[in-house]
Amino acid sequence: MIQTVGIKTFTLRNYKEIPQVKKYLSKEIQEHIRVVGTVLPFKVNNYVVDELIDWDHFEDDPIYMLTFPQKGMLKPKDYKIVKKALEEDISPLELNKIVNHIRSELNPNPAGQMDHNVPVMNGERLAGVQHKYEQTILFFPSHGQTCHAYCTFCFRWPQFVGNKEIKFAREETETVVEYVKKHPQITDVLITGGDPMTMRSDRLRAYIEPFLEVDQIKNIRIGTKSLSYWPYKYVNEPDTEAILELFRDVKKSGKQLAFMAHVNHPAELSTPVLKLAVENILATGAQIRTQSPIMKHINDSSCTWRDMWTKQVELGMIPYYMFIARETGAKEFFSVPLVRAWEIFKHAYRRVSGIARTVRGPIMSAHPGKVAVLGPTFINGEKKLALSFVQGRNPEWIMQTFFAEYDEEAEWLDDLQPAFEKERFFFETELIDDVKLN
Repeated sequence: MIQTVGIKTFTLRNYKEIPQVKKYLSKEIQEHIRVVGTVLPFKVNNYVVDELIDWDHFEDDPIYMLTFPQKGMLKPKDYKIVKKALEEDISPLELNKIVNHIRSELNPNPAGQMDHNVPVMNGERLAGVQHKYEQTILFFPSHGQTCHAYCTFCFRWPQFVGNKEIKFAREETETVVEYVKKHPQITDVLITGGDPMTMRSDRLRAYIEPFLEVDQIKNIRIGTKSLSYWPYKYVNEPDTEAILELFRDVKKSGKQLAFMAHVNHPAELSTPVLKLAVENILATGAQIRTQSPIMKHINDSSCTWRDMWTKQVELGMIPYYMFIARETGAKEFFSVPLVRAWEIFKHAYRRVSGIARTVRGPIMSAHPGKVAVLGPTFINGEKKLALSFVQGRNPEWIMQTFFAEYDEEAEWLDDLQPAFEKERFFFETELIDDVKLN
């Protein structure tokens, strides 16, 4: 039987209360946490600290790297600036100015999220909504814009730093439903954050139920890290049965519920409470699909991905995406070059059974769309890098293969040069024209 455990969260204000911090972390490491955590959000909970981190080897532990700020996450000059400001104990207002300037240089909303993804209805932008691909809208309910713990690599970090100008959030669902009905091509709603599963069941139900009355909606997706960071949510909390009943009600309405679980390392799948949580979710009729970026220091080995996909299938999950870490926040610290990511994907993919080969990757969620790295290829004796669209702002781009000059150092689409001496990739002219029109 799984024992009931109450959640306790730790942030920059109280993380020194964690017994393992007192025992294992030097003053120098605690300084790193304080300086970096002043710029990028830091939050962890007792489940992650007690159940997932190997504190005897914390320096190399992937879950420690995943949740505790690291010195290398800031550029050296920015680290020195923040450290000096903290040592001089400047006013909160002055510190905030320094920190916000650094944050503004970390590309807080990449891939056109703020400028090109927010839809317009009746002449007004729909705050808290993104509509990049025809069939799917992203909905950011305001009550779900936090997480049980924050990932150090998270590309949604602007949701957590208290700056409304760079945050997506929406209080109500009705206007979103109206927008959906005006766009009959929309079939999927992805409820995201932050983490929607930090909400109580009644609040989450209030956001979801209006979509259940819309015939054109076929799939409700929930993007969440809760399965890894707080599986008790689905096992023995006071709200557990109400959450599972909501999942069952989505299925009863005739919609498919896809629980989009963010799982970054096999260690997250190792606890008995995780196994039981997965069983309880699957018993409602929901699917669990898994996704993660590939990141240096955390999961940049083929063995890690092989083990992770194998364990996910064993538990009844569906491996879905290997992403490339987005070009925001601490990307330089976590980034893996595209060619190396492809090699890791290839070697892991070859070593799992066919049932695990539902996974796609490595994928860049870039401004023009989701771009898959297909790997090196030779054309007329010249080595090139092949890529293809899995999703696109223009649906006509989907499944189109294109080629870039082979570059082992490139880490993102913008780092690549078009092959065959072309000035632009085939999709770039349309993107440039779109920017001019808007």
